[in-house]
Order: sequence, then C-alpha cells, then structure tokens
Amino acid sequence: MNPTPQMRKVYQGVADRRQMCRLFDRHAQRPIRGEDDPTSLYAGEWFEIHQAEHDYMLDILPPLWMRLDMFAMREFLAGSVTSVFFSVMIDGRMHFFHGYCDLSNKASPDRMRAAILERESRPVKAMTHEERLEHIWSETNDDYRGYAGARWPKQHRGKRTVLFYGGRQGTSLVLLDGLTDAQISAKLPVHLRYLPDAIAA
Repeated sequence: MNPTPQMRKVYQGVADRRQMCRLFDRHAQRPIRGEDDPTSLYAGEWFEIHQAEHDYMLDILPPLWMRLDMFAMREFLAGSVTSVFFSVMIDGRMHFFHGYCDLSNKASPDRMRAAILERESRPVKAMTHEERLEHIWSETNDDYRGYAGARWPKQHRGKRTVLFYGGRQGTSLVLLDGLTDAQISAKLPVHLRYLPDAIAA
C-alpha cells in the first residue's frame, strides 16, 4: 500500500472546463514521464469545479463506483490513482470538487471529502503558503513552467521552476519553492494577493 498522501488544494476558485482539463495533468512536463511512478505527485490533489463539469464527467463513462455524494472514474491515471468527483454541502449550498484518490486505501475518498469540507468551511477565506505556490503552478502556462535540468545544481534538479518577470532585472527562471513573498504576490492574480495567511492543517 502506498503511503497516505497529504490532501492539498491546488487551485483557488472554481475551475471551468478548460481549467479543469489543464488541472487534470498539472505534472505533464515532469522528467522521465512514462518511466516513473507519479502516484505521489497526483494522489491527494483536489480543486473545485462547477456542477456542469461534475455532471459532464459523470456522463462520459459509467463510473467505477458511485455513492450519493461521490463517484470514481473507471480510467486510472496511474497505478491505483483515479479521479473522484464529490458533491459537498457547504454553508447551505452544494459545491462540486475533483480529487485524485489512491484507491489502494479504501478510506482515501472519505478522507479527501473530510479534508475538502474542513478546508472550505473556514469562516475566513485564506490561503496557506503551499496553496499559493500550487495556485501559481496551476495557473502558469506550460511554456513558462518546467523542471530544473542539468544546468542547475545537483540538489535542485527535478524541482519545479517558473519564469519570473523582475522588471528592470529582466526575466529569470526560478525555483517555485524558492519564490519570495514579494514574487509570490506578483505572480498571484490581484484578487488573491491580499488574502490572509492560513495555517496548514
């Protein structure tokens, strides 16, 4: 059985169909794709979608299994990881989510649903440092994000990178995890820049 993955929100806001399809494979450019086990990259990732996208995915194929508040896709992304779609009542309104669950752990869908409910039920909208970085990665076009290669010091190779426009300093390739608070603020959309910090669960 794979280690229990950390549940993590990877996109702030509600994804439309185009965004949803991009978010399905946020790690498409990873090195040695096809030769690695991407289970740990995807398992635990989740984001909110519209009901139209939820219903669209339900109609594509008969689900692997279905419950009142969730269903799993029949096609697996990698190993035992597949898409699970959730309907969750929050503050009297139904919300819809997509998450990657590792079904080798039968409790994974329920754990993800609980994590979503806990995260989205917070009275004040906020973002953790990790959520800010994941949103930047999710929103950055493939042409402007990638992975550190042979030109980087050995300890950084394979880590995620993004292009950063530094004004007079020009554009530079920086490690996603190495972005300063000012750089993070500059790369976030305006409506997300001033959200309070949230303490990671």
